[in-house]
Amino acid sequence: MKALRLCSASAQTTETIAAGLAECCRGTPLLIYLSGELGAGKTTFCRGFLHGLGHQGNVKSPTYTVVEPYDITGMPIYHFDLYRINSFDELEAIGIREYFNGQALCLVEWPERAEGGLPKADMEFELHYNGEARKLLCKAGTEAGEKVLACLSRQFQ
Repeated sequence: MKALRLCSASAQTTETIAAGLAECCRGTPLLIYLSGELGAGKTTFCRGFLHGLGHQGNVKSPTYTVVEPYDITGMPIYHFDLYRINSFDELEAIGIREYFNGQALCLVEWPERAEGGLPKADMEFELHYNGEARKLLCKAGTEAGEKVLACLSRQFQ
């Protein structure tokens, strides 16, 4: 699995990194997982990503709704927050598999809460505290993810 390590000194820098990722992903259906401790910047990352695609409005965390849909680029984009999910059965009840049809771009916060029931991610981002800063570990899990990771690497290395 190919990987890239980045450092973010602020929420703004995290959003800039995510906007760079969005530019690399434009028009490509992908499954992107975001993991990390509470408050590490997963939703901030998603906000930067969606703004990088051209979304003009607020980006709220779908903690209570589980999924927030967006149609920015003509491709469906789904932002999931699985923090309040207790089992994959809860996700099955909302028809989670229908979202991962290879036609959408999906950002999934807290994928580990799905107990391994989700498909393999194209890309995984781990956000970790580093004092006031954040360390981001970006990993590609598929060939499509490797192409996006190479693009992101060119932007930030």
